[in-house]
Amino acid sequence: MTTITIDYTPAIRQQAGIGRIIRGQVQALIAANPGYDLRLFVVGRIDEEARRCAPLPIASTPLDERNMVRLWHRAGSPWPRVDWFTRVKSDLLHATDFVLPPTNARRTLVTVHDLAFLYYPDAAMPGLQRYLNVVVPRSVHRADALIADSQNTARDLVERWQVPAETITVVQGGVDHDHFQPVTGEERLCAVRTRYQIGERPFILGLSRLEPRKNFVRLIEAFHQARQEAKLPHRLVIGGSKGWLYDEIFTRVQELGLEDDVLFPGFIDDADLPALYSAAEFFAYPSLYEGFGLPIVEALACGAPVLTGDNSCLPGGRRRRNLC
Repeated sequence: MTTITIDYTPAIRQQAGIGRIIRGQVQALIAANPGYDLRLFVVGRIDEEARRCAPLPIASTPLDERNMVRLWHRAGSPWPRVDWFTRVKSDLLHATDFVLPPTNARRTLVTVHDLAFLYYPDAAMPGLQRYLNVVVPRSVHRADALIADSQNTARDLVERWQVPAETITVVQGGVDHDHFQPVTGEERLCAVRTRYQIGERPFILGLSRLEPRKNFVRLIEAFHQARQEAKLPHRLVIGGSKGWLYDEIFTRVQELGLEDDVLFPGFIDDADLPALYSAAEFFAYPSLYEGFGLPIVEALACGAPVLTGDNSCLPGGRRRRNLC
């Protein structure tokens, strides 16, 4: 039987975005029942609740994620390999989040979600950005095959790192349509408005981690202009946790006097997303660069109109502000 080890770390550590994509892909693979011996592997310790919620047993490392990264990728140590923790030599190791750890697997597969750290240096904290610029190309060229989230990411890999196109397979993110579907019940729609203190006014929804690449400052400025020129009665609700270099977002709201009209409810629980998408007048996703843009698909699945950018994998495609 073919043994496949899957790096499940982002599925445990990241609630949104990449984490949701990996959780969905693993669940779909299990449901398809291809007859493989599937193993899950996580870098760093995990609690018992995470183990119970995982779809399969998990092997993990005794050292935390930061120290394993230092050992494997900064010190360049080839030991301990993933196989030492999983107690099996895999036919295939799937590294699901850019970086390939040391392994004795017969073949290796790496998923590259985007190259934002190349095109937008402020897409990550400086230390992480430097780390990705070293480790990701090394992983890409070590791997036997690659998965890209979109045709745009596949083209970026070919153009920037001369990766042979025939080694790349595009596997787009999917949506759980049992969860993400239009919500019409007034009680549920009112409950989500109350929970996030939106009130009864119509609202525009934005959703992502707060960081420069997501372009929220420009969205806030456009919202302000629409309020002035068209007497827009809406609120702007921007959900998502704080990332980095986010001070300008809050400062711009204050400068424009929009404290009562722009809301930042923080991280939105998965259970509330369908109702929030459904209650919004439309979903705004003005990102400057995306590898896939999962929230767009989620919003559409819930029946929300979407206003988004014209770059990278987003409608229209290839234009970027910065190619260096």
